[in-house]
Amino acid sequence: MKIKFIILMFAALTLSSCFCSKGIKAGVNFSSLSGENTEDLSSRTGFHVGGYGRVCIDADGNLAIQPEILFSTQGANYDDGFDEGSFNLNYLNVPVLAHVKISDGFYAEAGPQFGFILSAKDKYDGMEEDIKDDVNSFDFSGNVGLGYQFDSGLNLNARYNLGFSEVPDTNNLNWKNGVFQFSVGFTF
Repeated sequence: MKIKFIILMFAALTLSSCFCSKGIKAGVNFSSLSGENTEDLSSRTGFHVGGYGRVCIDADGNLAIQPEILFSTQGANYDDGFDEGSFNLNYLNVPVLAHVKISDGFYAEAGPQFGFILSAKDKYDGMEEDIKDDVNSFDFSGNVGLGYQFDSGLNLNARYNLGFSEVPDTNNLNWKNGVFQFSVGFTF
């Protein structure tokens, strides 16, 4: 059911006629969890892939609203001296960004992101444990980033995603997502 929802959302984004431009993107994530008792956690490398559209606010396209739909692998690695493993959190993220052209090809972006957990696993010692019931199903965060778009439509982007919601569905941990994203995209 979730895969059908993702395909439907991606199709709606790419086929919508209200966008002045549309695009696809993919890239690498460097994610971590911050908060209380995170000294045994370290960054986890993952990826993101998806699409976006831009709704132009002005005629020149210098200011736009850019909704996106991204599949994103996040989480953290851990080593507490006894166990070594990783928390693998897969999200369907929906950023809604203000996209502002700064100068010839350069742009800045900022805005909220709404994340929906698709799966959550604790992987350690060759084993895998489903921890989805221990993770909040919704993640609210904020994004800020910079990028450059070439005349061909190829674009490069760097973004930081700062989590505001607690990841664990428990009262004794206050862990939040933090993700650096580096993307390559194509606007058409």
